[in-house]
Amino acid sequence: MAIDPATMNILIVDDYKTMLRVIRNLLVQLGFKNIDDATDGSMALELLKRKKYGLVISDWNMEPMTGLDFLKTLRTVNKDNVPFIMVTAESKVENILAARQAGVNNYIVKPFSAETLKSKIVAVFGSF
Repeated sequence: MAIDPATMNILIVDDYKTMLRVIRNLLVQLGFKNIDDATDGSMALELLKRKKYGLVISDWNMEPMTGLDFLKTLRTVNKDNVPFIMVTAESKVENILAARQAGVNNYIVKPFSAETLKSKIVAVFGSF
């Protein structure tokens, strides 16, 4: 599935505003332009009701709704099955397995670079 970074809508979700800014800057470096953000899973679900996104990038450790709970809810209510990349500081195998079982498309462990982010996006969509 070919993607166009200039037109794809991306939603990033993290309760830490600095991390939102970091991920946004990395995406811009990769050529993405249409980037929205949410500071928690509930806010993200509301945005997803109003706009079609080609990719969601979400932190795992958030309050009050974790990234895993957000993913599970999204997979239940969003029938488009929007591609989802989980970002976390946790590299435990059981967390990765839980995310996979919940329907994550890829998983990034912090800290990461633009190259790492691109490789994870390419693994989901193919080259761009």
